[in-house]
Amino acid sequence: MATRNDFRAHRDSADIPADMRYTQFLHPKFWSSWCMVFLVRLLASLPLRLQQWLGQIAGLLGYCFWTKRRKIAQTNIGLCFPQLDAKAQTRLVRATFVSNGIGLLETATGWFRNPERLRDITYIHGHEHIEKALSQGRGVILLGGQYSTLELGGTLISLFLKNADILQRAHKNPLYNAVMTRSRRRYYGVLDRKDLRGMLRSLKANRVVWYATDQDNGRKNSVFAPFFGTPAATLTSTARIARKTGAAVVPFSHFRRNHGLGYDIYFHEPLRDFPTDDEELNATRINQIIEGEIRKHPEQYLWTHRRFKTTPVPHTTNPYHELND
Repeated sequence: MATRNDFRAHRDSADIPADMRYTQFLHPKFWSSWCMVFLVRLLASLPLRLQQWLGQIAGLLGYCFWTKRRKIAQTNIGLCFPQLDAKAQTRLVRATFVSNGIGLLETATGWFRNPERLRDITYIHGHEHIEKALSQGRGVILLGGQYSTLELGGTLISLFLKNADILQRAHKNPLYNAVMTRSRRRYYGVLDRKDLRGMLRSLKANRVVWYATDQDNGRKNSVFAPFFGTPAATLTSTARIARKTGAAVVPFSHFRRNHGLGYDIYFHEPLRDFPTDDEELNATRINQIIEGEIRKHPEQYLWTHRRFKTTPVPHTTNPYHELND
């Protein structure tokens, strides 16, 4: 693996693209955005326990007033946990918003706080699977999910992986996008989520690429596979890229400890006999793996996104049809 100095070598100021330089955002139209950036940076400096308390408050406010997202979460949890009674489902929805609120504060930590300060409360499980997979020399695809610790989790894995890349979606606000991208570049490589060639180059260089496939991106390049028993449009790209590159596919997850400060990062054994020639079978296996990780801490999953918005039968109503777009 590359050393820490090697890993950061391409992230000095001279390497920052012109559209990411903060001098591009001095116009008054960005001043309100700058105020938000300074607020986020201030929040990152707070003690972690205070951050979590503020995050809980933010999550409860979101639960009370972000009606649309609450209904989406209620729909998803109703579909995925039908064995829970109505009160238990409501408790899980509420806990999800609290966890997401904490995750917002953790985003500030991930962007602006040195992860070394969190090393003592970060617990790694299965790191040997990454080492073994990299020894094959064909790169590693980290099979992740949309957990509320998404941003901080990425920063924390940089403590243990020195040659990792992530795929990201650009933020609509160009200043926020610059802050997000520059913050992430301090710890790992950043690729556009549509940059398939860049991903292939990274894997060819025997790097680790974090790839999450548990969002509904429509019918294109997707098949329908069960997700908690409900058919969900699932990307086939993980299997296709693994087939093309020979890269190992390593499931991983990251969670906040419920009692006391601390974070757990799990790396699992690389998938065997994957991929097959059956794309639905591949997608089903991936969804089952992600389900298993979610069940460890179901409240820490991002149930507020429309996982089932694309239906198996075209032009039929989805579970969210009563919500305004």
